[in-house]
Amino acid sequence: MNTPFDEEPHRRPGLFARLRASFLTGIVVITPVWLTLWLILSVVGWIDSAVLPLIPHQFRPEQYVGINLRGVGVVFFLIFTILVGWIAKGILGRSLIHFAESLVNRMPVVRSVYSGIKQISETVFAQTERSFEKACLVQYPRRGIWAIGFVSTNAKGEINKKTDTGGDLLSVFIPTTPNPTSGFLLFFPEEDVMLLDMTIEDAAKLVISAGLVYPNEKDPTQPPE
Repeated sequence: MNTPFDEEPHRRPGLFARLRASFLTGIVVITPVWLTLWLILSVVGWIDSAVLPLIPHQFRPEQYVGINLRGVGVVFFLIFTILVGWIAKGILGRSLIHFAESLVNRMPVVRSVYSGIKQISETVFAQTERSFEKACLVQYPRRGIWAIGFVSTNAKGEINKKTDTGGDLLSVFIPTTPNPTSGFLLFFPEEDVMLLDMTIEDAAKLVISAGLVYPNEKDPTQPPE
């Protein structure tokens, strides 16, 4: 007979608890796969809907195979983009672009829209040497509170000259959670920036997950030890 002071024997999880754990594990596995496929199909569908109306019917594959193939617009878009890029690298292409931009610069409203979109495109599709260099920790918005940031470059020009820091000044982008594409550009003295060993990708995962996913963390789909 058990007394009130006896320890209760270890109980195995019930059927409902095991089903719940399996369901949550399935959600962890399925969610990123489903969201990735959904995003890819959405982008492909959007490109198809924008490109296919511009293609003559006699050049569309459904005229010959009898079904609407998804992704055909993406193929035409890639071929067209590569062709435009190849032409733009030549002397004739650069001359045409320069002439077209000179016409656009004479249009007040169109000029502002075009210059803004061009600047965004050049920033997004910049070469790797213009990407973030390292992940870091900085004390922001006040001392004692640490935030993850991404070091872009050393401050240059007027900003570096007019700040009396006595040393190098680093440009640091402080991302917001859960959308790391928005944030704040701040300039810190180099000695106030603590560089991290983790990669840019790991730091971005940490920001997006609001601190739930750390680098080299155990796979959440595996059972606890």
